[in-house]
Amino acid sequence: MRLIQGIANFRRLYANSIDLNTKSYLSTTKRAFCRPSEHAKVVNTTITCSPFYCSNNLGSRSHSSRPEMEGIEHRVIKANGINMHVAEKGKGPVILFLHGFPELWYTWRHQITAFASLGYRALAPDLRGFGETEAPDDASTYTSLDVVGDLIALLDVVAADQDQVFVVGHDWGALIAWWLCMFRPDRVKALLNMSVAFNPRNPNMKPLEGLRALYGDDYYICRFQEPGVIEAEFREMGYERVLKGFFTYRDPLPLLIPKGKYFGQPDTPISLPSWFSEEDCKYYLSQYEKKGFTGALNYYRNINLNWQLTAPWTGSKIKVPVKFIVGDQDLTYNGPGIKDYLHKGGLKKNVPLLEQVVVMEGVAHFLQEENPDEVNKHIHDFFNKF
Repeated sequence: MRLIQGIANFRRLYANSIDLNTKSYLSTTKRAFCRPSEHAKVVNTTITCSPFYCSNNLGSRSHSSRPEMEGIEHRVIKANGINMHVAEKGKGPVILFLHGFPELWYTWRHQITAFASLGYRALAPDLRGFGETEAPDDASTYTSLDVVGDLIALLDVVAADQDQVFVVGHDWGALIAWWLCMFRPDRVKALLNMSVAFNPRNPNMKPLEGLRALYGDDYYICRFQEPGVIEAEFREMGYERVLKGFFTYRDPLPLLIPKGKYFGQPDTPISLPSWFSEEDCKYYLSQYEKKGFTGALNYYRNINLNWQLTAPWTGSKIKVPVKFIVGDQDLTYNGPGIKDYLHKGGLKKNVPLLEQVVVMEGVAHFLQEENPDEVNKHIHDFFNKF
């Protein structure tokens, strides 16, 4: 059934083709990526207040406190069959910011304000299953095709006047950005991706089996596979400790989470760095307490299904301009063979329009929060070329 559902998503994704010479859409059937007036629209709805929001009954909000939050508006869009929450600010060329795990739109708070002031329109959705975006119950609806479908439908509404947008991705958001560029390069002007490099599909090995063979059953991705198991452990540990544990993780070694033995002793407080405050943690906590972690974890549970569905793209390259950034303390930079892949031509071979690989010193995984000024400069310098 999961494969059948994935094939159905694929058919919806490609039900319309694009004439790249005329830039015109050739409609063949209704689909997830159809005209905004048909399948993607703004939803006028009341949104529940969180600690940082002033809400109204028109589906849009702005923050009432904290300078970096001022002027950020929030609305819900009906896109690809789900209600998507998006934060936005500014006018001009669109930059689409895609978060990872266990992030939310909030991880881009420093970028949204900065780029709005620089003449861009910054858009940061909560991805499917995260935050205030709808979380379908069926785990098989969190595939690469579903999530890219969400983004195209979203852009059809919020950026209907722009054929192409800039994209910034981190962690799972980086993976999704690679897929977006692979499936729909016509919609991406340029991509700045962080932490997770493009990894071409290996037709000879399913990725989950490869990760288990390399790192063992306690590797975090392997531990996330069984529905309900890790969710129960997170509840027992407490969501606040789980979130603090992930955001403060700085060990460049693979993340192993043996049952009951991760993020230190349960009675030992986790110290927060200057870039991640108690107030920041409270926002993330307020969102995960609403719906739990299942929607976010479902991305990991579709790793093998994504591999199966993307078989037609075996050997495909990313053919949009790209800049890649990673922290030298990030576990994603210190995995087996990654440094050679990034610095000795492997990534460039698979991403022929790669312009630069940047390694930020002394920075770990959540670089856009840990060192936003430097990250913002890299983004601006790159996108300013276009």
